[in-house]
Parts: sequence; structure tokens; C-alpha cells
Amino acid sequence: MAKIVVIGGTGLIGSGIVGRLGEQGHEAVPAAPGTGVNTLTGEGLAGALEGAAVVVDVSNSPSFEEKAVMDFFTTSTANLLRESAKAGVGHYVALSIVGTGRWESNPYFRAKAAQESLIAGSDLPYSIVHATQFFEFARSIADEATAGGVARVADTPMRPIAAADVSAAVARIALDAPTGGVTEVAGPEEISMEDLVRARLAADGDPREVVAGKENPYFGAVVEEGALLPGEGAELAPTRFGDWLAAQTAR
Repeated sequence: MAKIVVIGGTGLIGSGIVGRLGEQGHEAVPAAPGTGVNTLTGEGLAGALEGAAVVVDVSNSPSFEEKAVMDFFTTSTANLLRESAKAGVGHYVALSIVGTGRWESNPYFRAKAAQESLIAGSDLPYSIVHATQFFEFARSIADEATAGGVARVADTPMRPIAAADVSAAVARIALDAPTGGVTEVAGPEEISMEDLVRARLAADGDPREVVAGKENPYFGAVVEEGALLPGEGAELAPTRFGDWLAAQTAR
């Protein structure tokens, strides 16, 4: 069984990946600042990667401010690629986002595109996973968009996905041969951001009004047409939003 280091392995997606790989008998090692690994400074990175067959990077920037997010993904990824090459890693897997390369006006998406360019330009065998927005983001989308008791969200279609389904897809791809390209994963149904947020708030008994508009920003920028939708060849995950929401409400 393989040693697989999961960068960001204590977070929402990372912990799911670590759990799934561990259940299959692999040595899944969560690496994050809380475990003594800092990809920005390089602290603890060489030791964590020693003997690793696979590196899975699902880390995220603590700030979405334009310079901060670009610095995070370029510096962190450069450090990871350098140390992974030194450690003889045979498969580098990175989680990115559907729409990268298509939504150039968005600073976060530009930073993710820069990250992907570094990976593709390295000598490491790699796989990149593009996921759509997570069901779990619905409340934070509302919170970010709220002013005066009204959540003004983008008028845009999505194919949101459960975080557990993303973890499952990334874990599976980590155990497969490197693709040398991008695999898209998405939810099984198309839902507007407005309906996603409204359903989440209603389930929580939250009285906020939800208003959709083409000019309402998301991630700090107006959403370009179709930017959050995957291509025709995307893998569709099994969990439907209504079923996920019902399970959350039951808890």
C-alpha cells in the first residue's frame, strides 16, 4: 500500500480523502499548518513528503484578496512541486475549480489557473481535478452576498456537488495512473445559485430574502456566462442537492 500525503488534509475535502484512502489500507498523511507542514514557508514539507508515492493538494488560500490568493497558490505550489520532485513522488494530484481558464476577470480563478500552469509545466506526472461549487458553500454564498437583510446573488446556473463526492473522486484519481490533464466532476443536476441559496436558507429557517441579478458578483467579480458549468464530458456525482439538504436538516 502507498504513502499518500494530502496537503490540506485536515479540511473539509482533505479529511474526507484521508479517511477514504485510510479505509483502503493506504498510509494517508494529512499535512497542514496544524500538523507542522506549511507549504508557503516550506516548513516541515520535506519530512512529510519523504517516501510518498502520491501527493494530493487540496489546500486553499486563507485570503481571496487578489495579491494574497495569487501569492498563495504560486508560492505554495512551487514549493510543493520542488519538494515532491526531490522526494521522487510519482503522481501529483491537485484539486481546482470548474471555470478555471474561462473566467479571467476573477482574481481567484486567475490564481488557480496560475497554479495549474505550474503543475502542467513541471516534470512530475500529474492529474488535475476540476470540481464545481460545493453544496456546503450555499450558506457562505448567502452571507457574503447579504446587505440590509437581502442576499443579492449572481443570476447564474451551476451544477453544485457534495463535498463527500468530491473527496471520493479525488481519492479515486489519486490511486489511478496520472492523467496528464484535467478531469471535471460535478453534481447530477443543474441548479441556479438563487435556488441553491434559497433552499439552504429555508431549510435553516433563515428569513433573508434572496434576489438574483446578472450584475451581482460572486468571488468578487460578475460571473461570466456559463463559467460555473462543467463541460459535456464531466463526471456526474450521485448525490442530489435535495437529498443532501434533507440529510443536513435531519441532523
